[in-house]
Amino acid sequence: MNNPWKINSSKVYYDSPWISLIEHQVTRPKGDPGIYVVADFKHRAICVLPLDENYNAWIVGQFRLPINEYSWEIPEGGGPLNEEPIESAKRELMEECGIKAEKWTQIGECYLSNAGTTEKAFLFVAQQLSFFESTPEPTEVLEVKKLPFEELFQQVMNGEIKDAPSVIAVMKAKLLMERGEL
Repeated sequence: MNNPWKINSSKVYYDSPWISLIEHQVTRPKGDPGIYVVADFKHRAICVLPLDENYNAWIVGQFRLPINEYSWEIPEGGGPLNEEPIESAKRELMEECGIKAEKWTQIGECYLSNAGTTEKAFLFVAQQLSFFESTPEPTEVLEVKKLPFEELFQQVMNGEIKDAPSVIAVMKAKLLMERGEL
């Protein structure tokens, strides 16, 4: 489908190594003028659901400043655009949980809020796990918790886990398990 939006001019209002905020002067699809602000992310979102041979999962708890809440979620982080997502996933899982995996399955990709950002997430399941000491980044204060996958699934269903990539990964993993594909 053709793009019905026309960008007439753009101005960068903020630029950092992680994100740019860009204001576009646009002509909207019905022809009227408008403004559209986009948060352009400079890294990929990398999300990993680690599962052991008994289908226990590891999740990470941390305080998320933008929502002013403590959040339980699957291990997540940023991956440079010039690095393969699987390599970023391996690094993030080791940093946050101290886990290495022998088996990796990419279960999806999704845009996290495509009405206002360019941020794209890559979702993985990690299996055949080995455990080491974690090395979180200095800005991270993390709590790692092991729980049965079915309990994690119920937390998603009950709305206790609200992080979008975690919800998507858990739901997709559940379907793949039911089909015998995971």
